[in-house]
Amino acid sequence: MFVGKATPNQHFLIAGDTLFRESIGRTDLPGGNLEQLLSGIRAQIFILPDDTKIFSGHGPETTVGFEKKHNPFLNR
Repeated sequence: MFVGKATPNQHFLIAGDTLFRESIGRTDLPGGNLEQLLSGIRAQIFILPDDTKIFSGHGPETTVGFEKKHNPFLNR
């Protein structure tokens, strides 16, 4: 993951295959761990401002605030 600033007040995150719009990365591959992934997202991504744009490895962009509200994997 990489966190940067597009402008002084606009953060962005390049999340790779960690977090997608309304989804998360795969944990069914060797070494995958669902609880570790969810914990990491909450501890390292969800602390960013809600308007932080997230660019995933593929798929549409999203924001931290949108994922907090709408990601079914993180709202159990």
